[in-house]
Amino acid sequence: MENKIIIGLVGQIASGKGTVAEYLEKNHQATTFRFSTILRDVLNRLHVDMSRENLQDLSTILRQKFGEDLLAKVMAGDVEKTDNKIVVVDGIRRMADIKYLKELSNFKLLSVVADPKVRYTRLIERSENSGDNQKTYEDFLADQAKEADAEIPLVMQNADVEINNDTDFENLYQQIDKLLN
Repeated sequence: MENKIIIGLVGQIASGKGTVAEYLEKNHQATTFRFSTILRDVLNRLHVDMSRENLQDLSTILRQKFGEDLLAKVMAGDVEKTDNKIVVVDGIRRMADIKYLKELSNFKLLSVVADPKVRYTRLIERSENSGDNQKTYEDFLADQAKEADAEIPLVMQNADVEINNDTDFENLYQQIDKLLN
């Protein structure tokens, strides 16, 4: 475990967390765990629409019933079990999400920031969740104020490192490589 590098990713909607994780997987053989994977698995199994609202609602229900740190426990356990040298935890949204990760050696929280207009354009283009490509800018801003995302700014303030993703892939990748070195 001492040689393992654990990178937690936090950032507002469409800031580029997934892009950072993908780059680390492809270029540094990282293993990635996403908080949303657990929620997507449940919604998929229940044949429920994979919308941002349903993901947020399911997260709220699970945390209210089984504790704020439920998903954090699962994530920390998964991270500990993997033998990979670089592990990425994507989609951190709450302080409770890092409760157990912070106890692991070599955990670093990375904040990915980008201008809201840039993030909105990315959200529309990628259309990751059903309905995303039909959102107005006002809908987008309202989404990040909802309960599931409201604590993100606080978590970002507690990050060990911040990278800016307002420009192109090359600039982002250079920042990531610099951090790893």
